[in-house]
Amino acid sequence: MKKLDLFTPLGLIFGLFVVGMAIYFNAGTDAVLLFMQLASVSIVFGGVAAALLVNFSAQELKKFPTVVKEAFRHREYDLRELNDTFVMLAKKARKEGLLALEAQLDDDVNDPFIRKGVRLAVDGIEPEMIQDILMAEVVSMEERHKRGRRIIERAGDFAPAWGMVGTLVALVILLNDLDDPATLGPTMALAMLTTLYGAILANLVFNPIASKLENKTETEVFVNQIMIEGVIGVQSGQNPHILEEKLRAFIRDERKPEYDVRESGVLAHEV
Repeated sequence: MKKLDLFTPLGLIFGLFVVGMAIYFNAGTDAVLLFMQLASVSIVFGGVAAALLVNFSAQELKKFPTVVKEAFRHREYDLRELNDTFVMLAKKARKEGLLALEAQLDDDVNDPFIRKGVRLAVDGIEPEMIQDILMAEVVSMEERHKRGRRIIERAGDFAPAWGMVGTLVALVILLNDLDDPATLGPTMALAMLTTLYGAILANLVFNPIASKLENKTETEVFVNQIMIEGVIGVQSGQNPHILEEKLRAFIRDERKPEYDVRESGVLAHEV
């Protein structure tokens, strides 16, 4: 079950707070308003949007909100519970046979990936074929996530570039109006602000979100690999205790504590 990932909004808010405090302590309250220029915002945001329209198809861009939303949610994986699930399935399979597992799946197994693997085993599919089928699904998932993440990565590349475009536009205006001293300050501020906006968008929003999504994908792949090993162990009739130790080998800690894996890519353990 996916829940709200508070670290993403907190990180964004804290980053903006740090920038705002830097402005406030160095120039006062009035200076904060100087950093809010509609022209700079329109150049950077409009430029990034235009570049994305050129770079991606309409079908791909429709997925952009859904992909971004994933950075604000996380799913918890309890590896100890996962281990216990496969030990339970292995015991039942050795005692009553693989066919007895099918009736138990809907009640005791919530993850659709595990259910699919066990049903393949119940159907008598060879272990190598089961592994190939499940790994194909993992690779497909990884590629799907990569395509969705690519939009955010490109936005992170475009933002600083469009900040520089805004700076160049303002510098052209500045050089053209050198005979009017009154326009030098506002024009130079516009030139610098577009670069600032581009840098903030790239390094606080787009690139961190893309990196977080990549970490979530890596964690999901890692957990799916554990599930595949568990399914193969159940299908081949491995001793439940041996299977348990094999699954624990994915966690490199000799004390074998209770582990929780989150999609953010962080492995947290309780001793």
